[in-house]
Amino acid sequence: MSVRIEKDGPVWTVIHSRPEVRNAMDPENASALFEAFQSFDADDTASVAVFWGEGGAFCAGWDLKHAASLAGAKALDPLDFPHEGEPPMAAMGPSRLELSKPLIAAVAGPAVAGGMELALWCDIRVMEETAFMGVYCRRWGIPLIDGGTVRLPRLVGEGRAMDLILTGRRVDADEALRIGLSEYVVPEGNARAKAEALAHDIARFPQSCVRADRHSVRFQHGLSMQQALRQEWRGSKTEVTKGVEGAARFASGKGRGGDFSNV
Repeated sequence: MSVRIEKDGPVWTVIHSRPEVRNAMDPENASALFEAFQSFDADDTASVAVFWGEGGAFCAGWDLKHAASLAGAKALDPLDFPHEGEPPMAAMGPSRLELSKPLIAAVAGPAVAGGMELALWCDIRVMEETAFMGVYCRRWGIPLIDGGTVRLPRLVGEGRAMDLILTGRRVDADEALRIGLSEYVVPEGNARAKAEALAHDIARFPQSCVRADRHSVRFQHGLSMQQALRQEWRGSKTEVTKGVEGAARFASGKGRGGDFSNV
């Protein structure tokens, strides 16, 4: 199997390994990734996940050899959203999942077309300085069907999103950092290590509080200011009472001067 999970305490690294096709996605691997991230979200011992493509590529998108084998629109029926209930697995696998825990993309090489959509699905993106993104499926007339038209404008704004979506041009790591498409740029070969270090940093904190804040950020889109503020309060008020214990630790001398090393 080309998907495996490596665990280091509360940090899980989900690895997609089809280097011979630059980690392009076929149905078998899409299903394996979908199941891997479902397992991560359901496991009480897991706090933060890293998503990494082995072999120098994050993901080159949908496997076009598989796409070429599909006959007509009915071949896509299994991907249709139902009238009610949870959506099925997406073409790229997990991109319709709404995880309750943080997820960090470690991006080496190409994260293009559907691979870019998988990177957008994550909460934080760490790119190697030689990595790049782009809506490369523009060349073949294949639309974005794994959240790209939804998540990209929320990250970088509508104008920039339109530029990237309509032109399909390459976006190198330095530009991605500048426009908010990436949060960190690291030397070549270091994306996984940096992403895992970030994951361990996040995993040190009280996780119910981390998840409450993450949920508020993720699910405020489409709400009015007052609705969003109400959602923030309702999702976080129980965490405030827990925070009193943290305040006591601060009073005893921990965490002074912004020190996160021993909280």
